[in-house]
Amino acid sequence: MASSVGVDDYALTRVPRSARYSWWSVAVQRFGQVSALSQFLLGATVGFGMSFWPAFLAFTLGSVILELITILVGVMGMREGLSTSLIARWTGFGRGGAALIGLAIGISLIGWFGIQSGVSAQGLTSLIGVLPDWAWALVFGLVVTAIVMRGFHSMAWTAYLMVPAFLILVGWSIISELTKHDVGALVSSAPPGPEMTLLQGTTLVAGGFIVGAVITPDMARFNRSGGDVVKQTLVGITLGEYVIGMAGVLLAHAVKTSEITTIVTSSVGWVGILVIVAGTIKINDWNLYSSGLGVVNFVGTLTGRRLNRAVVTGVLGVVGSVLAAAGILSAFTEFLTVLGVAFPPIAGIMVAEYFVVKRWRPELDAARASGTLPETAPVWVPATIVVWVAAALIGKFVEWGLPSINSLVVAFVLYVVAGKLGLVRGVGVSRTADAEPAHAV
Repeated sequence: MASSVGVDDYALTRVPRSARYSWWSVAVQRFGQVSALSQFLLGATVGFGMSFWPAFLAFTLGSVILELITILVGVMGMREGLSTSLIARWTGFGRGGAALIGLAIGISLIGWFGIQSGVSAQGLTSLIGVLPDWAWALVFGLVVTAIVMRGFHSMAWTAYLMVPAFLILVGWSIISELTKHDVGALVSSAPPGPEMTLLQGTTLVAGGFIVGAVITPDMARFNRSGGDVVKQTLVGITLGEYVIGMAGVLLAHAVKTSEITTIVTSSVGWVGILVIVAGTIKINDWNLYSSGLGVVNFVGTLTGRRLNRAVVTGVLGVVGSVLAAAGILSAFTEFLTVLGVAFPPIAGIMVAEYFVVKRWRPELDAARASGTLPETAPVWVPATIVVWVAAALIGKFVEWGLPSINSLVVAFVLYVVAGKLGLVRGVGVSRTADAEPAHAV
């Protein structure tokens, strides 16, 4: 389905097999997400508060969490061909709970969109000037919005151009700065800023991409096999976390700041600004894309109206650009910490339902065979909401262990227990308006 303003991209239907892409096309976009500027910024944030080897351990623990979540929910998305907020209707949340997830994803990713646009705006002001930061934030945000409105195909071509450009430029930036220093001394040096604990560092690493992990079905629904999901996850997350993240750690030690703009411009000047712009475009298009899918599902559930994804994307892009102009970047670290405990329970519940409890799995299996959606979905699943809130609170307030792992594992265990006790029951029945075969865009 196309419109004069963009592509709907199967926002409320299954992605048919004929519209799937090769694993490489999806993997480039996954790598673009994890190896983009946000990872550089995360590495600098962690490195500012941790020495090299503790930071390495934090990235290792965070990566294991992210890879496990990403592969499991990605396989779900690939099998069903459904977006995160849509498949949630039959993986424990019901129509109402799925709408809440869509709203949460929409708000969170608009926040990310604002953070990334704000970083690029700072760089463009340094490189070109002419306009103030807030104006460049608006310009940059609107350019990315135009790309996303054209859908997955347009974003794939953006990845083919921007990911290699970013890696070449960031490689130049890293080598140029580190050749001025004794790398051995940087590895053994104390952190330049206030000390951060291993728990805090790991939470930041997991929180830095936890929303990206939870919304993996938005991307994996275009995959052709479970093996493709595993390959793109291992390549994208492992290389992105270690190569870009640990480079950010070393550069934070070298330049003694967590300000990413200062780091890259101090080493290669105006080329550093190109690093910022190239790195931001590729992560920001997916922030906006998944935000649009989440909001389309939320509004469709609330009002019964089927909104065009491209139109919603345009509106959200403007909102995100305004947030960037308003300076949302200042809330970066706190924002990541909150995401680190609020979103893992979503994945824990969905995985528990789909692979263990299977209360609604038969409906999904039957509908998938005919390329449709299940004809009905529960309106609410009260046990799920209780589990979600309880797991998030445990992740937030229990000091033992790692918050992201705590909230994920608690959600998984509580949901499985509730399922075995027969407490996972839907309240109300909602007919699925879009239970017709998917058709090509």
